[in-house]
Amino acid sequence: MTTRGKFVIGLLIVAALYFGINKLIASGAVFKKADTESVLLNSIELPAATGGNRATIVVPLAPLPGTTPADKGTPVVWEVMAWNSQMAGMLANGGPRTTTGSAAAANGLDMQIVRQDDVSKMQADLVKNALDLQSKPETPGLIVSIMGDGLPGFSAVQGELQKAGTQLQIIPYSVGKSFGEDKLMGPKEWLDNPKTALGKTIACYLRDGDQNIALKWCADNGLKVNPDETTYDPEAVNFMAASDFLVAAEKYILGKPESRTKVVNGKNTGVKVDVVADAVATWTPGDVNIAKQRGGLVNIVSTKDYSNQMPNIMVTTKRWYDAHPKEVLGLMKAFAVAGDQVKAHPEALTRAADISATVYGDQDKPGAYWLKYYKGVSETDRNGDVVELGGSKAFNFSDNLTLFGLDEGGTNIYASVYKTFGDVQKKLYPKELPNYVPLDQMLDLKPLQQLQAQYKGKAVAPAETQQFAAGDEIRQSVSKRAWNIEFNSGQSSFTPQATRELNQLFDDLVVAGRLKVAVHGHTDNSGDPGRNQQLSEDRAMAVEHWLEAKSHSAFPDGRVQVYAHGATEPVASNSTPDGKAKNRRVEVVLGN
Repeated sequence: MTTRGKFVIGLLIVAALYFGINKLIASGAVFKKADTESVLLNSIELPAATGGNRATIVVPLAPLPGTTPADKGTPVVWEVMAWNSQMAGMLANGGPRTTTGSAAAANGLDMQIVRQDDVSKMQADLVKNALDLQSKPETPGLIVSIMGDGLPGFSAVQGELQKAGTQLQIIPYSVGKSFGEDKLMGPKEWLDNPKTALGKTIACYLRDGDQNIALKWCADNGLKVNPDETTYDPEAVNFMAASDFLVAAEKYILGKPESRTKVVNGKNTGVKVDVVADAVATWTPGDVNIAKQRGGLVNIVSTKDYSNQMPNIMVTTKRWYDAHPKEVLGLMKAFAVAGDQVKAHPEALTRAADISATVYGDQDKPGAYWLKYYKGVSETDRNGDVVELGGSKAFNFSDNLTLFGLDEGGTNIYASVYKTFGDVQKKLYPKELPNYVPLDQMLDLKPLQQLQAQYKGKAVAPAETQQFAAGDEIRQSVSKRAWNIEFNSGQSSFTPQATRELNQLFDDLVVAGRLKVAVHGHTDNSGDPGRNQQLSEDRAMAVEHWLEAKSHSAFPDGRVQVYAHGATEPVASNSTPDGKAKNRRVEVVLGN
């Protein structure tokens, strides 16, 4: 018998498990009785790994889950969008419903995965589940996965949940993230000159993750945004509402115009104009549809650039979370095991892609399709232009410690993401989102800390880290923005008022975790040119040192570069006090 065969036998025990769960849950999924015997892993821990060096740890391939429903465990439903960041969750479950030999089954779960692309339906389902749990505690719990940067907007459901006597609760574990899949696609000229986007219109699902990519790109480049999707501002970037990410792509492909009222300087002119979608914020397969069916758009910026923007965040109700601590921990352990498998072994990833295809239910998109665009590819569009399509990442246990700031010397990346995009949405859409729920009211890190303590000292696969070469220059700029960081007169020390601006800069740069940062110091023309040159360098270096001191993990060696320009590149006349003030600036360029 092979070593692998002995290992499988050592792990698996056979039990006859027959019982039906005939309760409809909020999403409409039904747990059906299995017609064959179930086989479950007896227990699961974070896998032992070979080698003692964290950088070279290789997790051995574990037996792949079976295909027969396990038909045992605590029932729970997981609503997901058609999104490749969930590969680890797919493998952990073994199928649309928990299968024999899966990590979820081994941890006492019987989970039904249901596709749900409608965020408002997810919100309604959570409220219904909260009410069902209130009257019938045995009701299967509901967990939904959303884009992490979209959670501030999603938290608007809190009021309805409070009426049901509960509130939103985050499962403190992420199965993965978008890494290029979600993107802003626009005309080529936007790459070289972002200002050419002014007066253009972007189709997207409003107030969600894809639009956030576009909004951040606009903010990073100092572009004015028109938040009213019913009007047209020729001096701003405009938006066209779509019911979901695929419809957004379709609006560009079809090119159907919408009639808008023109506004200038915030005033309604009464003039009607027709606008079309010039660009799209979407994700796979929306980007693939654009490339294959029309073409003409390239990637302006994506979650490969804003690499921390879009972790897959799972939320449930506090009512279910508090009543099921064992299941919460079991879910996290199952995802941790599967995450290592998906990241380390092509066989596991292929199986996860096949499960994804079944869950998502698109007959023309088999597992090979989802696998291809999980990895990300460069393909020629209909017009002959090469575009990058797809791209996601699976997370393991160590990646989650990094995401939530529990690794040594780390920073809570997700806290920066949540605040950055919560503030953006609140500013642009005060009526729709007058406030968003503070993160600490939803995020309980104790289960993750419990696992961290449990596995302390054990060899676990390391988190992915971004390496930056100190001498590498930015070759492709993504954004350029002047920051109003105040310094004491003639010095490189910050005024007390600078703290707010620095903290916002910090959060913005944490979101763009994969991009290099170039800090350019500038002065006005007052005083000695040599002194101005040195002062501009000292001020740029002060920003670099502040960022690195706040979080070395977010700003490792080589990520930040400093440039000094003195008074040689004014943006306004030095003949007026206002012009001098504009020239005393720090510009931050992000790029690859």
